[in-house]
Amino acid sequence: MVKKGKAKAETSSQAAGPAGNNGTKGKKGQKTEAPAAPVPAAVPPKPTVKQIIGGSSWTGKLPVNLLSEYCQKQRWEKPDYDTRKTPEGFSVWVTLSAKDPKTQQMTRLEAFKIPLSHKHLILRDTALEAKHAAATYALFRVCSMQNKHTVLPPDHKSLWKEFQALKVQDLKDGKAWMYEADPFKALQERQEAKAAADKKRKELEQAKAKAKAMPGASGLVLLSNSGNDKGASFNPMKGWTTAPKVEMGRQTRVQLEGLLRNGISWNPHGVRMQQSQKDTLVNELSKLGFRRSHIVEAVGYCKDREETLEWLLIHVPEDDLPRWALPESYSAGVSIGSTNLKREGIIKSLSETGYSVELCTRILDDNHGDESKAAEALQHILLSSSSTSGATNGDDDDGFLDLGSPEEQWEDEVASLEAMYGENFRRESSELIQLKLESVKNAQSGEKGEVETYLQVRRPSSYPKHLIIAIMAKLPSYIKLSIVRQALAYMEETLRDEPMKIYLVMDWIQQNINGIIDNPGNLVDISAVSSAASENRPRVQGGRAKRARNTRPINWVPDPNSKEKWLRRQESSAWTDMLSKRQKLPAWQMRERIVKAVNENHVTIISGETGSGKSTQSVQFILDDLYGKGLGTCANMIVTQPRRISALGLADRVAEERCSRVGEEVGYAIRGESRQSKDTRITFVTAGVLLRRLQTSGGRVEDVVASLADVSHVIIDEVHERSLDTDFLLNLIRDVMKSKKDMLKLILMSATLDAATFMNYFASEGLNVGCVEIAGRTFPVDEYYLDDVIRMTGFSAETPDTGFITDESMGKIIQKLGHRINYNLIVEAVKAIDYELSYEKKSGGILIFLPGVGEINHACNHLRSINSLHVLPLHASLETREQKRVFSKSPPGKRKVVVATNVAETSITIDDIVAVIDSGKVKETSFDSQNNMRKLEETWASRAACKQRRGRAGRVQEGRCYKLYTENLERQMAERPEPEIRRVPLEQLCLSVRAMGMRDVARFLGRSPTPPDAQAIEGAIKMLRRMGALDGDELTAMGQQLAMLPADLRCGKLMVFGAIFGCLDDCVTIAAILSTRSPFMSPQEKREESRQARMQFFSGNGDLITDLEGFQAWDALMKDRVPQRQVRSFCDENFLSYQTLSDISNTRSQYYEALTEIGIALRSRGPEVTPNATRNVQLIRALIASAFTPQIARIQYPDKKYASSMSGAMELDPEARSIKYFNQENGRVFVHPSSTVFDSQGFSGNAAYMSYFSIISTSKIFIRDLTPFNVFTLLLFSGPIELDTLGRGLLVDGWLRLRGWARIGVLVARLRGMVDDLIAQKVENPGLDLGNDKVIRLVIKLIELNGLDA
Repeated sequence: MVKKGKAKAETSSQAAGPAGNNGTKGKKGQKTEAPAAPVPAAVPPKPTVKQIIGGSSWTGKLPVNLLSEYCQKQRWEKPDYDTRKTPEGFSVWVTLSAKDPKTQQMTRLEAFKIPLSHKHLILRDTALEAKHAAATYALFRVCSMQNKHTVLPPDHKSLWKEFQALKVQDLKDGKAWMYEADPFKALQERQEAKAAADKKRKELEQAKAKAKAMPGASGLVLLSNSGNDKGASFNPMKGWTTAPKVEMGRQTRVQLEGLLRNGISWNPHGVRMQQSQKDTLVNELSKLGFRRSHIVEAVGYCKDREETLEWLLIHVPEDDLPRWALPESYSAGVSIGSTNLKREGIIKSLSETGYSVELCTRILDDNHGDESKAAEALQHILLSSSSTSGATNGDDDDGFLDLGSPEEQWEDEVASLEAMYGENFRRESSELIQLKLESVKNAQSGEKGEVETYLQVRRPSSYPKHLIIAIMAKLPSYIKLSIVRQALAYMEETLRDEPMKIYLVMDWIQQNINGIIDNPGNLVDISAVSSAASENRPRVQGGRAKRARNTRPINWVPDPNSKEKWLRRQESSAWTDMLSKRQKLPAWQMRERIVKAVNENHVTIISGETGSGKSTQSVQFILDDLYGKGLGTCANMIVTQPRRISALGLADRVAEERCSRVGEEVGYAIRGESRQSKDTRITFVTAGVLLRRLQTSGGRVEDVVASLADVSHVIIDEVHERSLDTDFLLNLIRDVMKSKKDMLKLILMSATLDAATFMNYFASEGLNVGCVEIAGRTFPVDEYYLDDVIRMTGFSAETPDTGFITDESMGKIIQKLGHRINYNLIVEAVKAIDYELSYEKKSGGILIFLPGVGEINHACNHLRSINSLHVLPLHASLETREQKRVFSKSPPGKRKVVVATNVAETSITIDDIVAVIDSGKVKETSFDSQNNMRKLEETWASRAACKQRRGRAGRVQEGRCYKLYTENLERQMAERPEPEIRRVPLEQLCLSVRAMGMRDVARFLGRSPTPPDAQAIEGAIKMLRRMGALDGDELTAMGQQLAMLPADLRCGKLMVFGAIFGCLDDCVTIAAILSTRSPFMSPQEKREESRQARMQFFSGNGDLITDLEGFQAWDALMKDRVPQRQVRSFCDENFLSYQTLSDISNTRSQYYEALTEIGIALRSRGPEVTPNATRNVQLIRALIASAFTPQIARIQYPDKKYASSMSGAMELDPEARSIKYFNQENGRVFVHPSSTVFDSQGFSGNAAYMSYFSIISTSKIFIRDLTPFNVFTLLLFSGPIELDTLGRGLLVDGWLRLRGWARIGVLVARLRGMVDDLIAQKVENPGLDLGNDKVIRLVIKLIELNGLDA
């Protein structure tokens, strides 16, 4: 201990010595040399690896040690580190390996390489640091799911977090295998999966090669069955194996093909594809197996891809079609089943020369089995279909050498040919020889070499003038027929008078056959005989040109005579008297301003309150100004009104003010009625009439301009209502004025001041817009709300002794009334108002605003019980005479009560109204998304509309307005009505635009004052195509009719088809039922009884035909004049609503009028009930389905079940609940419990689909108004037919699969076009009876028998 202490002391003194004696002398006076030879400082110890990697204070294990321990624990080999030096630093890759304990086989993994994007994480300045960073990454790769980071040094712990972020990205990229705990097992699984995939790929390639040689979908079935037990990812038959099969009987197909030969037409609208589109199509279809030359020919005739495919499948002979386009059971040659072997042999012999089997069969039968005559007839068809040769004429024998009888000449010629050709000559019979052709190249795609070819010559009855020749070889049919056709043309032109011409023909063919094989010519020249359905000659039609209106432009030259007449006219006393009345109107004060604004601007907006005289006076001011300038005879003013009653009323009023009769200076034109003459200067029309005029103009802006050339002014009244027709006109006329600014003047008149919207709309196109506001002439109007009306009438109140209704009681009364119209309250209010006016000794009428015709009729019936009232209805459906009664004075001692729709808001003015009762309701056209239908829906009016109604009470004196709604509710009403263009279904709107000739519908509607959504327009156009109203962008004949019918598109389509197929009355009645409601009632308390009553009329044909049966039972009683009491008793017993049946009958009559107007029904023919005995229920089911397209559900029946019986196994009907239904949008849907088919266990007529009219979503998605139908109904009447180019069948409307031969789809698609042509014929000639038309009869047959033969 002492020793150690001493040593320490010495060390300390030595260390301190030099510092303490610095600059002093040592022993013997010598200086110390410490600065020259200092004692060096102690060197610090070298840091350890642990300190370098973990830090100075790290005492734990390092990454390399942790990885080694983990590998040892897993019984893997020691990790291998591969160190590499790069310009950026050192990087290390770790490789793991393991030995299989059983096989002793070493497995070495690929090195754990980090992605280049994260290379910086393991890049280090020294190899040691890089090694540990790499070990950390390797450890993470095998232990990422463990918490190993907790034992890592700090820097490597943060590195672990970086690796975790990298793992998240790798997992997203599908690289989870990189982080398996056992990488060796993961490697083995990946290798096994790769080997299995390679094996599967090879099997699939072999199956594809085998399937390629199989026709139709047979090969695809093979492919779909070649998957593994877990199911292959490639299954081309998925969804097809359970699809309904479409088949067509042979006789039916021959009948259809015969029809198409005479009536088929391609591209009826003359649409031309762009060259780039054609090139793309040629390349695409070439890959599907068609010959390039055929496709190039097809695109010249067709408008799009689908039609080009159809054209090819019709024209290309079967032996040259791609394998996918053939029926599954196809085999080359004759595939018809027959017990007549001789007949079958003849057909085979004839068809081997290139003619279609079906055509050979038909021609042979037509010639009573005579092979020679059949061959001659076939050659005649080939010649007559050719564009280069006409039919031969065998009667012209002038100049023909007589070398003996035909038999002798034939024998001589045959003998010389036999001697000449030797072994290459074959004599098949006394009238048939064959000559072998040399060196004929193989025309089969992908094959080289030569093909054995013979020229077959048959002696016809017209020999030696003519020969019947054919080519016998394994060449495509169209090439063999092209050789024959060109050889016949050569004979006709060059060898016409040669008596012995077989050698010359043979020589010509030998020289030219290979050239013809290389360039065989057009398919259409031979397709009439190579294809059973091809037309005799191709017919490419141009679009149906519209006949433009022949209008003469206005010649603005002053006429002194007209000015003199005008001046003399003003001197009459009648004119002076009328003028004094006109001068009292507020509009008179603005006369000069109106005229000036019109003269100085392109567009003038005149706004004024109702009663200001704007509608009657403005147009007269403009006309009088023109008269004053001598230009009166140039005037042709068209004034549009939203309603018929307005046009009629204003025409009467203005004619009266101008001291003339209607039809002279002032006229009108409404639907079905017109009064005009050559002297008419002002014509009041409905907006629809003007649109109809423009609709027939042609479609281009230039055409519309031309149709308005003789119009000086267009005045659009009530523009504030924003009706669909009004917005439509504004859009059109703005285009016209943009094109030709000064051709006419546009005047817009509105009852409300909303000029800014319209000013901007027209000014944006560079048009000058003027504005004139006319002050109203109304008296003060007192307002009373619902609570005031209740207090005034004491309605439904248990009045206490005080006689005052408390707020609490009032609230209960209003709540009890609800939002429905209470007719008793209206009656009480009218009584109270009549009493009050009588007490005040005031005359004048009461105007009641109700939403619709039904409500008006109910109110009138209630009010007519009051003797002191003269009750009159007013709505647009009334006849003109009935409408005019509201302007007359009431009988003495009675007060006039007019019950009106919103037609009395602004369109007409009844001068003697002093009190208004406003229900606050209006019926507006709206789109019901649940059943995809446009309908009139009752809703609250806008505040602007209610203000107009109130103003009607202050026309002649102070008035009162009684509102049957609360003040709070009024504040919640919309300020203005939503423009109709936003409320109606766009299908109807787009169809109307297209019917006017506007090709770019979206662009046109996008320029509206309030344009609809572009996606909605696109969806509507797509829907119109699915409905058959549009063919591409072209209107079909069906679309033209639907655009003219004032009905829901589906109802319209049903009625048009009803007229074509001879069941018009049934279809019109069903349309009326759909537009109204089912006549059957279902009271909550008697639901089961009512269901049983309805089921008495059910015969398995769905809901609508059941409703039809119910209506016609009632209609028969009405026609037989059965007493009213008995009829009502019948209705009560069968839960039928008498009122609904009456409404259906009225609607049906209106539909007949509309059908008569467009030419579908004859004017003299009214509704006639079709007797049940003659009704074709299958056809009506089909037509209903056609009208409802695309509202179709697919029926999925369960697997068949059988029960044993005495006669063997018997198929059981499926339970109703096991039958499933699917539609395109929602997947599975359910039959509504109220439907007649709810409990059905199956459907007649081979039904595979269900059409529905409405769909609702509650606890489930339910479909209603159901009608079952079969496969051929779907093919004939549903959406577009697409051909599956894998040969699986057809795709209808983009989602409904049908297994079957593609050619069937093509034939039916062409038949659809013929039906559309019949619609056009029916419109042109309404009296045309199509009952016996071959097309109609065949369509009905296809529907009734589901495509099979009878």
